[in-house]
Amino acid sequence: MKIDAHQHFWKYDPVNYAWIDDSMSTIQKDFLPMHLAPVLKNNDFDASVLVQVNQTEEENDYFLDFAAKNDFIKAVIGWIDFKAADLDTRLASYANKPKLKGFRHIVQGEADDFLLDETFTQGLAKLATLDFTYDILIFERQLKAALKFVRKLPNNKLIIDHIAKPEIKHQSVNKWSNYMNAISEHENVYVKVSGMVTEADTKNWKKEDFTIYLDHVLSSFGTKRIVYGSDWPVCLVAATYEEQLDIVQTYFSKLSKTEQADIFGLNAQRFYNI
Repeated sequence: MKIDAHQHFWKYDPVNYAWIDDSMSTIQKDFLPMHLAPVLKNNDFDASVLVQVNQTEEENDYFLDFAAKNDFIKAVIGWIDFKAADLDTRLASYANKPKLKGFRHIVQGEADDFLLDETFTQGLAKLATLDFTYDILIFERQLKAALKFVRKLPNNKLIIDHIAKPEIKHQSVNKWSNYMNAISEHENVYVKVSGMVTEADTKNWKKEDFTIYLDHVLSSFGTKRIVYGSDWPVCLVAATYEEQLDIVQTYFSKLSKTEQADIFGLNAQRFYNI
């Protein structure tokens, strides 16, 4: 099964999606299952993982309804308040939602040391016993805190979104790669090759811009802990679905068919228990 392990939906309005500013006018409109389904089919993907956008539990229900009505959505990554006093009760309420596979918080919008908050970390640690995953969404500057965070959670299934958003536009590599290498030593941590084009020069990127980053991800995480995701429709700010896919398909074409199958589907199946 080929899986696009990172995509979003929204019914656009400028208040709830204020982060989609005029520089991203391409995506200031609705993106729904009926829009993604033909794109996946045309690119030979069988399934997708739907990832949270807004930090509300109402969105969890909204996305789970999409998943119930569209079989290609095999997993939903929602949001929950890990600091909530009733966290145990809230998590238990999702135990009977088979397509709700894990959670994410938009840490990239928080202070650089947000992941070191003990209440947040202790709440998140509870995911391990329930077999829920956690997507780590950070900028490169938050990798130092992310490393400390990962060290505290050896029993959790963790995955780093968008290769931790290195500053590709400015060719920032060394600091990013050092932290990513250290994080990769923790075998419970996977990484998503996704969201790269929007960290590059969105108007003037070229495929070669991403090679050094993919080299580091492959050498540190190996082929069993890399997961492909498109970050559709956010990727459309900088590239078509086909263009962003071509970057990673071309790069990984040097690998065996078995290794490519892992990256483009089987690793996501294993990580998200699909």
